[in-house]
Amino acid sequence: MFSSFLATNGQGFFLPVIMVSALIDSINPCAISVLFLTMAFLFSLNKSRKFILISGGVYILAIAIIYTLIGLGALQALSFFNVPNIMAKIGAVILLLYSFIGLTNEFFPSFPIKLKIPESTHGTLAKVISKGSIPAFFVLGALVAMFEFPCTGGPYLFVLTLLHDYANFWKGFWYLIIYNIVFVLPLILVLLFTTNKIMMEKIDRLRRLETKKARVVLLLILVAFGIIMFLL
Repeated sequence: MFSSFLATNGQGFFLPVIMVSALIDSINPCAISVLFLTMAFLFSLNKSRKFILISGGVYILAIAIIYTLIGLGALQALSFFNVPNIMAKIGAVILLLYSFIGLTNEFFPSFPIKLKIPESTHGTLAKVISKGSIPAFFVLGALVAMFEFPCTGGPYLFVLTLLHDYANFWKGFWYLIIYNIVFVLPLILVLLFTTNKIMMEKIDRLRRLETKKARVVLLLILVAFGIIMFLL
């Protein structure tokens, strides 16, 4: 029944699920924190607003490109599993595991599995930031996308398995484009509003006020998604 519903109402069903999943995936501290560090570094070098905008834009573009390529590669790989209507349930299980790990991190900070960029990569990212060139910021964005995907890609994997079961490759491609536009949207807004040093400091203070309650609510939304998809 659910399969026939998706076959006839796929677009109306996919779009809100994809956009909400992308928005939740985008509100992660990894990419935003690195963007703030990059901009603070450029301000310390007295770079112009134009250079900061270009550098930040290249960083965001690299994240969008790499994340889209990861999605397309995963979607192509999933196509080898020729078992209909199963991958979405596997994706739901992955989403539930991701959400439960995130909730565990919130209430038990010492839990060994963390949903964040590994600390071992921080030195590499710092070296790339210190280069201070446009190509370096593209490399930085690519590295952030690759490093954060295994840690924060739960919603993305959920969407990919859903698309595998209920959309063809090219429809899946356009849904991935929509996903990644929404995914980088917070980064674009941060970049536009923080090219002024004083404004950046104010927004950074607001960013640090993010509460455990807000993070828990977002993770519970993902739990609800996972349960619904698994049961249907």
